[in-house]
Amino acid sequence: MAPPRRSSSFTAIYGYDVLLGSIAAFYVFMVPFTKVEESFNVQAMHDILYHGHHIDNYDHLEFPGVVPRTFIGALLVSVLASPMVLAINLLHLPKIYSLLAVRLALGFFILATLRFLRVQIKDKFGLQVEAFFVILVAIQFHMLFYCTRPLPNILALGLVNLSYGYWLKGSFHATLRCLIFATVVFRCDMLLLLCPLGLELLLTKSISLWEAIKCCAGAVLFSIGLTILVDSIMWQTLLWPEFNVFWFNSVLNRSSEWGTQPFYWYFTSALPRSLLVAYPLIMFGVILDRRILFYMLPILSFVILYSKLPHKELRFIISSVPIFNLSAAVAASRIYNNRKKSFWNLLYIALLSLLVISLGCTAITFMASYQNYPSGYALKTLHRVGHTKNTTSELWVHIDTFSAMNGISRFCENDTQWRYSKEEGIPLEEFRQRNFTYLLNEHSSIKGFKCLFQVDGFSRIRLKVDFPLISMVKEPKVYIHGNLHNTDIMHRIWPGCS
Repeated sequence: MAPPRRSSSFTAIYGYDVLLGSIAAFYVFMVPFTKVEESFNVQAMHDILYHGHHIDNYDHLEFPGVVPRTFIGALLVSVLASPMVLAINLLHLPKIYSLLAVRLALGFFILATLRFLRVQIKDKFGLQVEAFFVILVAIQFHMLFYCTRPLPNILALGLVNLSYGYWLKGSFHATLRCLIFATVVFRCDMLLLLCPLGLELLLTKSISLWEAIKCCAGAVLFSIGLTILVDSIMWQTLLWPEFNVFWFNSVLNRSSEWGTQPFYWYFTSALPRSLLVAYPLIMFGVILDRRILFYMLPILSFVILYSKLPHKELRFIISSVPIFNLSAAVAASRIYNNRKKSFWNLLYIALLSLLVISLGCTAITFMASYQNYPSGYALKTLHRVGHTKNTTSELWVHIDTFSAMNGISRFCENDTQWRYSKEEGIPLEEFRQRNFTYLLNEHSSIKGFKCLFQVDGFSRIRLKVDFPLISMVKEPKVYIHGNLHNTDIMHRIWPGCS
C-alpha cells in the first residue's frame, strides 16, 4: 500500500504544477518559434550557449536593436538549460532542440515562482481558492503561452510573482526588493507597480518610512551595480540598459512610433482577452472578501498609470494577471460554496458556461498563434527540401527583415552546408547581383530568382453561418526564392507560388 500513498502524496503536492507545466510544454512543442519581441534574449541565449566567452561573435554587436537589454536573464536561463543543451549537442541534434530547451527552462523558472505565489494563496485563502486560481490560469491562453517566451516582461514576471507571494505572506521587505530588482534590471516600467504598492504599505503602516528607505536603497544599489557590471562586459561599454530604455520610452516617448492605443484599451481589449472568465469575476471577489481590496488597489493603479502611455501591448500588463486571477478565484469559490441556493445556483451555471466559453476562446487563440510564425516554418521546410546535389558547396540564404521578425532566430539555423545573411537595406533589384542561393522574403517576385514555394500565415478569424462557426483565414506571408543561375534548383519540381 505504500506506493499508492507516495503517488497520492506526489499528486497532492505537485499535481497543479504538473498540470500547468504540461500545458506550457504543449505550447512550446506546438509553437517552438519566436518573434522579434523575443529576439534579443533568444539570440543572447544562443550566443551564451554556443559561443561562450567569445563575445566578439555575439549577435547583439552586429544587430544591437533599438535599445540595449540586460544579459542577466539570458545568463540565468542559459545556466538552467545548459545540461539539456549539452545532451543535445552530444547527440548531434539540430539546434532547434536547444531552443525548446531554453524555453522549457524559462517556463520552469516562471512556473516555480507561480507555485510560490500559489502556496501563499492556499495558506491565506484556502485550498478551494487555490484550486480555482489554478483552473483560471490553466484555461487562460496568454499566461502559459507567454511564460516560456524570453521577453523582458516575462523575466520581470518571475520576480513579480515572488513579490506577490511575499506580499501575501506579510514579508514586505522582500516584496519591495523583488520589485526593485525587476524594475532596475528587467523592466523599468515596473516602477508603475512598485510605487502604488509601496505607497499602500506606507499608508497602511505595514512598513515604516525609514525601513522602506533602508530596504529600497540597498536593493537599488545592488541591482544597479549588478546590471552595470554584467552588461558593461557583455556590451563592451559602460552601460545600464534599463536606464536607456526608460529614457527612450518615457522621456523621449519614442515607443509611440510602434503604434498607439486609446487610454481605455487595456480595460476593453487586453484584460478581457487575457483573463476571459476571470474578468467579470474580479469585482465580485473584491465585494465578497474585504481582504482582496488591499491587493487589488495597487494593481488597478498600475494598469491605470500604464494606460497613460500611448503605446500599449498586452504583455506590458501581464504582471497584473495573477492578482486579478486571485480576486476572480475568491469569487468563483464563493459561488461554488453557495451553489445549492437559488440565486447562487444561477451564478454557478453562468460560471460553468463562462469556463467552457473561455476554454473555446483559448483553443481559437492557440490555433491563430500556431499559424503566426510563418518564417520559422519556411526555413524548416527549406532545410528539408533545399539541399543541392553538390554537397560541398555552401547554400547561402538571405533572410529579410520581415522573415527575421516572424519566426527565425539563430537556433533555427543549421551548421552544415548552410550559411545565412540578415543584411538589411538591400534593394530588390540588387539581389540578382548577389550570390545568394535562396531568399526568404515577403515579396512574391524578385528579379533573378524564381519563387519556389510560399508559406501561409494567420490573417484573421472569420465567422460563418454553417459548422464550424469559426474558421482561420490564412494568406501568403513568406516566399522562398531560388537563384535562376543554379541549375540544380531550377531542374527540380517545386510547388510554386500563387
